[in-house]
Amino acid sequence: MRTLRIAAAVEAASLAVLLANLLTAHAEAIASLVGPLHGTAYLTVIAATWLIPAGTPARRRAVIPGIGGLLALRRLPADPE
Repeated sequence: MRTLRIAAAVEAASLAVLLANLLTAHAEAIASLVGPLHGTAYLTVIAATWLIPAGTPARRRAVIPGIGGLLALRRLPADPE
C-alpha cells in the first residue's frame, strides 16, 4: 500500500511537471528526465494495484494515465498503518 501511495504521488506530480513544461519552456532536458519517471511511476501504480488484494474497480482505475493511482487509492479501504 505504501508503494502505491508513493507511486501515485510521483505519477501525478510528474504529469504536472510535464504539462507545465509543455505549456512554458518546452525544455527537452526536462521532458527527457521526467518522461521516463512518469512512465515508471505509471507502471508501478498498475503493478502495485494488482498486488494488493483489491477489487476490480480499483484495478480499472489504476490504468487511467496521470491520475489513476490517486483514483485507485480512493477506491481501496483505509490502511491500518
